[in-house]
Amino acid sequence: MTEVDPLAQFVDDSLPILAEKEFSFPEWWAGAATAQRLAYLLHDKGNAPGLIENAVDGSLLRLVPGGKFLAGGSGSDEGGGKFEVELPGYYLGITSVTNVQYMGFMKATGHRKPNNSYYDTKPDHPVTDVSWEDASAYCQWAGLRLPSELEREKASRGLDGREYPWGAEWDEKKCRNSSNKGNETTASVWGYVSASGPWGHYQMAGNVWEWCADWYDKEAYARYKQGNLTPPSSGTSRVVRGGSWYLVNHDSFRCAYRYHYFPPDFRNLCNGFRVARTLTT
Repeated sequence: MTEVDPLAQFVDDSLPILAEKEFSFPEWWAGAATAQRLAYLLHDKGNAPGLIENAVDGSLLRLVPGGKFLAGGSGSDEGGGKFEVELPGYYLGITSVTNVQYMGFMKATGHRKPNNSYYDTKPDHPVTDVSWEDASAYCQWAGLRLPSELEREKASRGLDGREYPWGAEWDEKKCRNSSNKGNETTASVWGYVSASGPWGHYQMAGNVWEWCADWYDKEAYARYKQGNLTPPSSGTSRVVRGGSWYLVNHDSFRCAYRYHYFPPDFRNLCNGFRVARTLTT
């Protein structure tokens, strides 16, 4: 039986209605990406406490409440098993930043374009071929930030220490990966609802690796396990999380998996990012 995404169905049902309305969006915010974003707001904002919209770039962010969760895993750099970590609340983008959002950033700032020739043909796909430095510049423009790797991990696995956003076992049908992409690469950021985290953040596994704020340090999780949550202050590469369309090795899609071979200036067809915001009182 084929899984039906209620939001995707709502988007489909809403397109004729939205097409008849006039919206005063910038010219770069157009087509299906606009319709999907509006449909999400119409469908979910009233039912989702903690859903906010960032005025600069249109990002929708959902609250991840403060408190303890189970971090880490069995990998050599994952703390030697699961352990409790307590984080304050924060907001995290419900999707990766899209090509159309990144085009708005380029238009507003003159920032360089992604290192590919198709970014302007897939408005609702995640932007790729952007470096950590590019992602950080976008966040600074938008008044947001990149999430820490602990923040991204919590949003992907919730409180129960699950291995994947959907549960304990790998299922290649649940997220975009090389076994189900066909002749394509990325998918729409609204696809694969089954890869959503417990608080409703889409595609916490698959589609694109996502840059995190942190420098990579193999021993960081050992320190976190001891209660010292100070992130590494230096390094040679930045952490990415989540796996991507290019991969089939299921280990890479685990919530605790820390990939770390990319320096901050590296641009790759598998790398994108999502935004975060600190919760202020």
